[in-house]
Amino acid sequence: MEKLDLQEVAYFVNTNIVKFHQSKVKRLESLSLRSLLKKKNPYLFRAKNITVATELITSILDAFLSSSEEKLFGDFLEELAIFIAGRTCNGRKSAATGIDLEFENEGVFHLVSVKSGLNWGNSSQHKKQENDFDTAVRVLKQHQSKLNVQPVLGICYGKSKSKFVKNYKRVAGQSFWHLISDDRDLYTEIIEPLGYKAKQHNEAFNQGKGKLINSLTAQFIEDFCIDGDINWEELVRFNSGNMGEQ
Repeated sequence: MEKLDLQEVAYFVNTNIVKFHQSKVKRLESLSLRSLLKKKNPYLFRAKNITVATELITSILDAFLSSSEEKLFGDFLEELAIFIAGRTCNGRKSAATGIDLEFENEGVFHLVSVKSGLNWGNSSQHKKQENDFDTAVRVLKQHQSKLNVQPVLGICYGKSKSKFVKNYKRVAGQSFWHLISDDRDLYTEIIEPLGYKAKQHNEAFNQGKGKLINSLTAQFIEDFCIDGDINWEELVRFNSGNMGEQ
């Protein structure tokens, strides 16, 4: 492997982390009250005894943004992994279904599916990943029968020993970043540039979030409150009622 230039990595992170923050703001700008209310469980929020409209809107928005943010940041980490592998071993984004990265090192051709954390997907998604690895290996072997192919599930963060699972090898945290860089400390070295202008970006995001909460709360009070009380029955009808549509 070629030695990784950490300054290049820092520049890539600084440039592309901006896109992550911009994507968060765009998600905010695209939200409407009704689209948001359709996505979350009204029974859960009723069980939490929420009585204040602002608290309800904030809780629903935070739940939505948390899952959305995880997806956006997972996409960023995938791009970072591909960039690093490209610098160290001519790695590239894979065209194979379900495979994110492919590279060759020390006579082994790696097919890598990149995931954010250890707790990813359900059983059917795990099965699909196994099938995607099988298909990708079979296609490669058709052209190069003697090629030594190793499917890898690369987990960006989490403490777990590397091990073989089904038809692939799972590597997580430090071991994953070491696999694509040959740098045992890369997993800690990339944390500092991730904070590039984080304060400014988050201040702008929180300002936009505050405005959105105020706007959505005003609309919610008008549409789903009676004499200042949340009309839970009307909210559930909006979220789940469908018999009249059949």
